[in-house]
Amino acid sequence: MAATGSPLRFGIMGCADIALRRMLPALAAEESAVVTAIASRDPGKAEAVTKRFGGEPVHGYDALLDRDDVDAVYLPLPAVLHAEWIARALRAGKHVLAEKPLTTDLDQARELFALARRQGLVLYENFMFLRHSQHAAVARMVADGAIGELRGFAATFTIPPKPAGDIRYQPEVGGGALDDIGVYPVRAALHHLPGELSVTGAVLRVDPVGGAVLSGSVLLHTAEGVPAQLRFGMEHAYQSSYELVGSTGRLLLDRAFTPPPSLAPVVRIDRQDHREEITLPADDQFRNVVVLFTGAVATGDLLPEISAGSLRQAETVARIKEYAVRRPAVAVGKGVNE
Repeated sequence: MAATGSPLRFGIMGCADIALRRMLPALAAEESAVVTAIASRDPGKAEAVTKRFGGEPVHGYDALLDRDDVDAVYLPLPAVLHAEWIARALRAGKHVLAEKPLTTDLDQARELFALARRQGLVLYENFMFLRHSQHAAVARMVADGAIGELRGFAATFTIPPKPAGDIRYQPEVGGGALDDIGVYPVRAALHHLPGELSVTGAVLRVDPVGGAVLSGSVLLHTAEGVPAQLRFGMEHAYQSSYELVGSTGRLLLDRAFTPPPSLAPVVRIDRQDHREEITLPADDQFRNVVVLFTGAVATGDLLPEISAGSLRQAETVARIKEYAVRRPAVAVGKGVNE
């Protein structure tokens, strides 16, 4: 374990695109963290990434977990591999920062958080957008009555189609729009609406060739009847936004889920005879994740409230899958991979 006051020593398990574009630059920028090793099943890939971000290249994930100079593991592997390697890392005494979804199975998620508690280790599911300061600012505006009493929530996260063969079209490795993209609107609804959210209905469009969920629409509601209308998919134009509707107005936040660190977010509030735009400070949600995670390890905080939020997320997604109506997504008689 790193000495008190020293940077938390990270081992990177896999060289996924999200690691290269977002998390490794954030780790490199933050003084509370240092990358000591980068593992891949392809030795050449690990060596190439270490030349950019530092650390020692490691061939294979088991070898990474055997290292004494790794205190924590960042895990951006395909979702189907998460449960196995998170459990192995925890049993090896490593804290774990895992990309979302933690797993695609509710029981596995429960078991992993229970294992982390028994081991006294931090396990964090990287819903990075929640660490951006814009969402706390929105919550304060709503609490201060900017739109009156809350009447509804809506969120959309959609992206254009990916190339045929992309991992998102492979349900056997955890791909599909619900687990990869739809979880963002679901988590945003859980963040802004009180209490448990029940599933009113859901429709999922499924690739008739590969079986992956391509898009969907979900309706949730609170115990008081406040609805959450959620839309997601990977067969659309890009959209990343949510809105809260109240008794006296509406609040809209664009670029809600993937804002670059340089972007100053704009909140728009519409009332019957007035429109207001409020520019918020730019923020780096990935670096904020690193600061939160390293701080939790340093203080021994296992982040129980955040872990509970991840389990609420997993429970809600499991209910969506249970109740959803599935229909083949056929355009001009062809599936996405034809």
